Amino acid sequence: MKVPQRNQILIFGILSTLLLMVVIPVTIYFSHEGAELQKGYPHRSSDADDAEIEIKRSKPKSWTTLSGISRYAQSAIVLSEDWSFYQHDGFDGEQMKVAFEEAASGGRVRGASTITQQMVKNVWLSHDRTLWRKLNELILSYKVDRDLPKKKILEIYLNVIEYGPRIYGISRASFHYFKKHPSALSPRESAFLAMLLPSPKRYYVSFQKKKLTKFAKKRIDQILVKMRMGKAITPAEYQSERDAKFFWEN
Repeated sequence: MKVPQRNQILIFGILSTLLLMVVIPVTIYFSHEGAELQKGYPHRSSDADDAEIEIKRSKPKSWTTLSGISRYAQSAIVLSEDWSFYQHDGFDGEQMKVAFEEAASGGRVRGASTITQQMVKNVWLSHDRTLWRKLNELILSYKVDRDLPKKKILEIYLNVIEYGPRIYGISRASFHYFKKHPSALSPRESAFLAMLLPSPKRYYVSFQKKKLTKFAKKRIDQILVKMRMGKAITPAEYQSERDAKFFWEN
């Protein structure tokens, strides 16, 4: 018998609570994934969506260190994807609680995934929407957050996530969309890349048609507002970037 979605969400909430209280303290001593990335780098076997990822000591050719990525890009993506990235322990308990409550009351189901969780999913896990995969994601995220500094987690995340159809890593994305190195990304260009992340294949349409969709315009402005509020850009920069256009826009 198929379990109703609301019941599935409640079950997941209960299992997650048990996870935080019991499973994580036990499994953390047997998990080695975080240690693999202390001196290693994820390598994709190809640009296919289901490509295997192997951890190697050498850097991938397209890898860009955090110091080589525009501070605007770092801020735009952190502020739009995971505002409390530097404060939480790999997952945001408050956001998870809100997501569970909204879903259980009949609202939309949202992921509430942190940057660490997204990185873990991209490096080690499948993208299947199952309770087991989500629980495994939480365990690994907590472990990784203990083993790696935040800057290392962010660097890996920016270099492994997808920014469009088979466009993996911020270096490829920066050259694909703006023909420049990630270090030279402007606030607006950074906001564009951040806008893509929840659904890069779907939101690629703005670049494909050389015209921002209504959603893209609104979302980019929202991200610029967050950057202004987070003091990543000044009020003057916000005004200038909000009114600017990309060179490929019609």
